[in-house]
Amino acid sequence: MPYHITKQSKLGSAVPLNGVEYYAGNNHWTNEYDKRLIYENEADANAQKATTVTRTIGGKSYTYQPDWWKNSTIVEE
Repeated sequence: MPYHITKQSKLGSAVPLNGVEYYAGNNHWTNEYDKRLIYENEADANAQKATTVTRTIGGKSYTYQPDWWKNSTIVEE
């Protein structure tokens, strides 16, 4: 079954389609359903959702999961 990733926009219902945004790939989100990135299996969608970022500040590294991934949902089509 195919899957895609959604999240609620920080702008809420000001974004068409009740504030729902779809991951389109390349760190880009869209509110257009037809432009969403489709994953062939759930494992690939989960791997994308588990994305973390590592930053080095003052010689110390910090790894975190951005809010857009933390608050996203994988949807089976």
